[in-house]
Amino acid sequence: MSQIAIIGAGAWGTALSIVLGRRETHKVRLWAHEKEVCETIARDRVNEKFLPGQRIPACVTPCHDLAEALDGVAIVVSVMPSQHCRRLFEQMRPHLRAETMIVSATKGLEENSLLRMTEVIARMVKGDGMPAPRIGALSGPSFALEAARGDPTAIAIASQDKELARSVQQEFSHASFRVYTNEDPIGVELGGALKNTVAIAAGVSAGLGLGHNSVAALITRGLAEMTRLVMACGGKAETMAGLAGLGDLVLTCTGSLSRNRSVGVELGRGRKLPEILAGMHGMVAEGIFTTAAAVALARARGVEMPIAEQMHAILHEGKAPREAIHELMTRSGKSETLGM
Repeated sequence: MSQIAIIGAGAWGTALSIVLGRRETHKVRLWAHEKEVCETIARDRVNEKFLPGQRIPACVTPCHDLAEALDGVAIVVSVMPSQHCRRLFEQMRPHLRAETMIVSATKGLEENSLLRMTEVIARMVKGDGMPAPRIGALSGPSFALEAARGDPTAIAIASQDKELARSVQQEFSHASFRVYTNEDPIGVELGGALKNTVAIAAGVSAGLGLGHNSVAALITRGLAEMTRLVMACGGKAETMAGLAGLGDLVLTCTGSLSRNRSVGVELGRGRKLPEILAGMHGMVAEGIFTTAAAVALARARGVEMPIAEQMHAILHEGKAPREAIHELMTRSGKSETLGM
């Protein structure tokens, strides 16, 4: 019997609990920050706040106490918003064992440090004289609702710890949930984070009433930006052609369930960011934080990312979306393969 803790009961954390709960050999604990979420799951077997309508298996136990959630588990799946990762792992550290496998399923960057989530986790968990923590990154094209209802879904687990990657692949795989292994956590994590910025741009384009030509251009040139930064940070270009790169980018830029794309749509229609956020009812669009971090990271690495720069200007400087698109289209001519 495999014991797994999922830390974060938002839409994706809840969906993963449903996916893992389909295996009879699993006992899953789902930690929620909100006490009322635990209560509704225990009573109704549904997370009405973040993933309504999707029944949670009986083998999933909701928890509001971190120590209880982590007691004796073999795998910890981290699914909290990126800006809460450092604080929560500081609280979790006393309850983690050296052999515990940690899987980060958060698609974002820490805004101030510019660190990837596995880097944040490693820094918070590793102690004096302790071995390096066992960490992997889980990412790929995966809307929570579709994974929860059993639509065929494929994602990647990336780690330089091959045993961890194989174990996660074995434990997470199901007839409707296929897991591939990957040895490039830098590329997989950055791909999962950076695609959110491009998705906001795709939403802006839709909000402005632009057509498919515009979205195709944004996806393609967005992928070029992502690849340049991934390579500058030590990741592999070929990872960006896979599930955590192109796969997740296409999904998030075109799917109506994408929160990041939805934010962009509303920006394109002329609404202001504070108003949009107020209407999200606790949901998080990671791209809002990631865009600032991506721009700062690109500048530090000397990487040109014009789409990210324009999205940052819209999100954080009040730039008009149509003006941002105009500036992208009137930049000086470039080679398509520049920097690749």
